[in-house]
Amino acid sequence: MIAALTAAQAMVAATARLRAAGVPDPARDARVLLAHAARIEASRVTLIAPEELPVDIAERYDQLISLRAIRVPVSHLLGEREFYGRRFRVSRDVLDPRPETEALIEAALSEPFDHVLDLGVGSGCILITLLAERTSASGVGVDLSESACLQASANAVQHEVQGRAEIVRSDWFENIDGKFDLIVSNPPYISAEEMKELSPEVREHEPRMALTDEGDGLDAYRRIAASAPDFLMPGGRILVEIGPTQGAYVSALFDAAGLTGTQVIPDLDGRDRVVGARLPPSKGN
Repeated sequence: MIAALTAAQAMVAATARLRAAGVPDPARDARVLLAHAARIEASRVTLIAPEELPVDIAERYDQLISLRAIRVPVSHLLGEREFYGRRFRVSRDVLDPRPETEALIEAALSEPFDHVLDLGVGSGCILITLLAERTSASGVGVDLSESACLQASANAVQHEVQGRAEIVRSDWFENIDGKFDLIVSNPPYISAEEMKELSPEVREHEPRMALTDEGDGLDAYRRIAASAPDFLMPGGRILVEIGPTQGAYVSALFDAAGLTGTQVIPDLDGRDRVVGARLPPSKGN
């Protein structure tokens, strides 16, 4: 009979499997997934390292490592992803929240707002974070995907903002009424050509419609720029996440739509990440 492995031995073997599969940072993933299999905090893995793994945990861990080896994202295996200090439930139906999107949050929070529209709400991480940080505000999140709308609604309940968040299935502005003092969006901005360069985790396991427009990666900005002025209050702001080479083009779209004060905002790595602009104040304001 083969002796049971200790937690430390299982992690070493799992790390080797993940490294052979080409997984980036295999040791970190092996540790996080062991914690998940054992239903403990990752910080406690060291404490169980000398202990033999019970059969049920060993089997659960082996299954998780097998899935990670075929590049299923860790967030999908855990069922959640951290964003701006909060945990959001995720699945293959929504785009994973990413740290660079926090640049959009910071830009939005730099000025007051009362009523926000999030175009392409996905997991709800942007809308829910803004409402959680600005407790007097309300907002609407829209998505074409019914599954994404359900995920965003569940996350709104989890973070106790459901009374101030309305989730609507809509093709951009199609089913939206009213005006907002802030519009935000992280739309699909990867070109069809760039899709083949993405990691397997993203290309094969995240919703394609949230990643690319199947064209040049700029169609969403054209549609947003064309309609945003009709849904902004005078002086209201629009902020969109962009790919690092798209700043000039998106800025030109906003300028052409009659928006003013256009600026490109970098993320923490210094790459262009957000384009912001505003509707001019009405005359006499």
